[in-house]
Amino acid sequence: MKENNLLQKETSKVHQEVLDANKNYSASFGEKKDLGLPPARKFAILTCMDARLDPAKYAGLSEGDAHVIRNAGGRASDDAIRSLVISHKLLGTDEWFVIHHTDCGMEYFTDEIIRSLLSKSLSTASIDQDGWKNVTEKGGSNEANNISFLTIANQTESIIEDVKRIKNHQLVPSYIPVYGYIYDVKSGKLIEIPEATILGKAT
Repeated sequence: MKENNLLQKETSKVHQEVLDANKNYSASFGEKKDLGLPPARKFAILTCMDARLDPAKYAGLSEGDAHVIRNAGGRASDDAIRSLVISHKLLGTDEWFVIHHTDCGMEYFTDEIIRSLLSKSLSTASIDQDGWKNVTEKGGSNEANNISFLTIANQTESIIEDVKRIKNHQLVPSYIPVYGYIYDVKSGKLIEIPEATILGKAT
């Protein structure tokens, strides 16, 4: 690893790679410095944080085009809705997409499972044919009992639920259309969930 002037006394290979990549990126930043604050194409995407999803590629985005809000599962959490409300009210987006995806990690556990794991250990768990297990059983916390992890039992139902929650929120104008899609991680295709898009229709 090359020497650096990072404030942290210890750094990782990944940490340095990110900084090197940013140095290369910023060297040719050019006209991007003139991009405006509001998204130029006036829409927002709420989607999952899964590393296999690249909204810039699957939705044809360039810097400055759209807001992309990501969390585990792409769920319409309070914080996601907070971001969408700001996106419209102050920055002018007037169309929103909710995009979940196949083979989502949120389908592989429940609130009860993750709460139990965290109560015994905060270290990364492992999974095998018998389910999730802690590698170590020390240093846990019961704080997870206060969190709804918004796990997913059925992708279609979760999309419908999230679009409905967004549309019914008192801070979301009825004239904003909300589209519901599932991204297929095996093909890269966006698959519309008609019931969700109908619920999300602008009025």
